[in-house]
Amino acid sequence: MCDALGIINFEGNSIDLNEMTQFRPLSAVSILGRYRVIDFVLSNMTNSGIDHIQVYIKNKPRSLIEHLGTGRHYNINSKQGKLHILYGEEEVTSSIYNTDIAQFMQNMQYIEESDEEYVVMAPSYMIYRADYNEILEEHIKSNADISVLYKAVDDAKDEYWACDTLTMDRDHRISEIVKNNGKFKNRNISLEAYILSKKLFIELVKKAAKTSSIFWFKDILAESCDELVIKGVSLRGYLGCINYLGGYYKVNMELKNYEIAKELFKDDWPIHTKTNDSAPTYFSEDAKVQGSVIANGCVIEGEVINSVIGRNVKIKKGSIVKNSIILPEAYIGNDVNLDTAIVDKHAVVNKVKGLKGDNPKLPVYVKRRDNI
Repeated sequence: MCDALGIINFEGNSIDLNEMTQFRPLSAVSILGRYRVIDFVLSNMTNSGIDHIQVYIKNKPRSLIEHLGTGRHYNINSKQGKLHILYGEEEVTSSIYNTDIAQFMQNMQYIEESDEEYVVMAPSYMIYRADYNEILEEHIKSNADISVLYKAVDDAKDEYWACDTLTMDRDHRISEIVKNNGKFKNRNISLEAYILSKKLFIELVKKAAKTSSIFWFKDILAESCDELVIKGVSLRGYLGCINYLGGYYKVNMELKNYEIAKELFKDDWPIHTKTNDSAPTYFSEDAKVQGSVIANGCVIEGEVINSVIGRNVKIKKGSIVKNSIILPEAYIGNDVNLDTAIVDKHAVVNKVKGLKGDNPKLPVYVKRRDNI
């Protein structure tokens, strides 16, 4: 068992999936046909032996609460484990005040009453596999005040916009934390996953609240580089960053690739999610499927190429779905041609016979429950 309180934080204001998050938080968005975004970080925690987890929600909590339930399907210890879903209850006059620090302060009682000595905090929009128990052990041995998980990337000019980047010395001590502005190709991208003692975590939260009413935890961290020993811990393996609509599209398309997906999905490291008892997918005699991930409960009568199809989707005869993501319960009518598109849950595409996105960074998006 990992002696740490798990905190799953919500994303900052720079993360924007446009209308995809109009009705639910980013953490509740469907990914790869059958999962939700939060399943990956939550599975990292439970697989690491973290049994006491707090999930913070910025707004629109209903869909995430329904998905998480009691937390039992994430293999949380049913006798000793706890899953708390927390959000700010005070009215926010402006979105700039809806910060993680504000919510930590409002829920400080639950943090202080936890028995764990350490805190492992991470957001859900970063997709990766990591054993937090091993990282905690490394953190303790290093005598660092705070450990920060990071990934060295060579595509920071095109991706990870506005994510934190770390400047480190040879001993991996962090001297500066700044935003990625796309100026450099090679950057150390912070996963915003922090390991520290609960005592220090509480001190920093209270200090941030006194410093500025719009401070985030990562802001107080950036100001503390000279005062505290903050060290980077390198992530090995796949990293997906869902910080804009094109990033969401990119991660789904990447995880269709078995060679990439096997870095996340391991027999001894399951990605837990809420189960769904649906019938097997039906493929008609005219159906053609190539290079795609298709969930259960679907009816496929058309052609699906290089796409991700969620549960209970219907694709009618004569339709071609290519390079696209169709979320659960959507309906694609007869003779519809979709290319580089994202069709949200319960949407109907029937009257419009062709939709094509400009490129993978700008996929065309059909809104949730829309009828076109």
